[in-house]
Amino acid sequence: MKRTFMLLLAVILFACTGLAGCGQESGVTTLYVYNWGEYISDGSEGSLDVNAAFEKYYYETYGERVKVNYSTFSSNESMYAKLSSGAANYDVIFPSDYMVERLISEGLLAKLDFSNIPNIKYIDERFLGENAYYDPTNEYSVPYTYGMVGIIYNTELVDPEEETLGSWALLWNEKYSGYILQFNNSRDAFGTALYYLGYDVNEATEEQWREALDLLKQQKSIVQGYVMDEIYNKMISGSAAIAPYYAGDFLTMYNDNDKLAFYYPKEGTNIFVDAMCIPASSKNKLIAERYINFMLSEEIAIANAEYTYYASPNTLVTSSPEYIEYISSVHEDAMDILYSDAAEVRTQFFKNLPPEKLELLNSLWEELKIKSSVGTAIYVSCAVVIVLVAGYLVFHAVRKKKRENYD
Repeated sequence: MKRTFMLLLAVILFACTGLAGCGQESGVTTLYVYNWGEYISDGSEGSLDVNAAFEKYYYETYGERVKVNYSTFSSNESMYAKLSSGAANYDVIFPSDYMVERLISEGLLAKLDFSNIPNIKYIDERFLGENAYYDPTNEYSVPYTYGMVGIIYNTELVDPEEETLGSWALLWNEKYSGYILQFNNSRDAFGTALYYLGYDVNEATEEQWREALDLLKQQKSIVQGYVMDEIYNKMISGSAAIAPYYAGDFLTMYNDNDKLAFYYPKEGTNIFVDAMCIPASSKNKLIAERYINFMLSEEIAIANAEYTYYASPNTLVTSSPEYIEYISSVHEDAMDILYSDAAEVRTQFFKNLPPEKLELLNSLWEELKIKSSVGTAIYVSCAVVIVLVAGYLVFHAVRKKKRENYD
């Protein structure tokens, strides 16, 4: 019996060495970091491996060995489900603005000790205090990146004299029937219609939401497909000509097709902030705070901004000649697109909608998608898999986070 017990114990201990939180290497503390996919400089394509750099920095600075256990999520909701259920413990997470607000309200985030995060001084004041609606007291989060939605179009396929250029109206222009893409997530898709109609994307009435639905229904007959990551292959290859998407991702696509251009619609658009937070359940809060501080340091912040192409709220980045030169080499107007032009646009955050509004949005989205008249709309199919595989082989893997976070 004793021998059987010891054998069973050995098996359990062996299995635990491969499970997050079940055990850790002797003399080494494991820091569990949970981020969006492809959202940190990871050493690929000659970039700096930020997590490896932190492990080295921590040992040299504090004489302690730390191992970063890094994993990724594809949506705020999937991250929330894991965190709220207690299915896994993390030390640093990267939720979007509205999810930060929700996590705070449910007591799932720890208050930060900013004596361990002195580099917070480098965050632009425009992203702190009352400007950060989701954390107005600046107790729970540190901005990591931000971005805005605009319209990408192919200059060889769209008339340069087109009257609807500069407006959301371009997405409803029948002249480009079959060459227009639309978001394949409810909040962003309805956002394009609500902004076009001039309505508040957070306070719209049920009547206004239904008016937006009617507008999206009108658009269905000229839309080639509802897409998220599929946009890269379609816009890069030229099989589509017009699409709403995020500014940072436009720069990625432009790398492979310099005929693409971008603008923020004059009616206004969405802005988002992704932040670094520490869950209330963290077992390594001090190390987590030092990790966040490390992420705000100059070399690391620049490496991450150069890797993701998203706008940075860190003044060490935006004032860096190295960064400006690099991002301008990607696109000559990149600094204007990410920063200057963005400052001139009327923007709104997507706030977490109350339950009844979320239920309405979900039902309207289902109504839009049922019996879709989009002949080549992109849903889960073998054709999509083939296109994506072909896109990978031709253009390699696209380095971008997935923002399918409002369904």
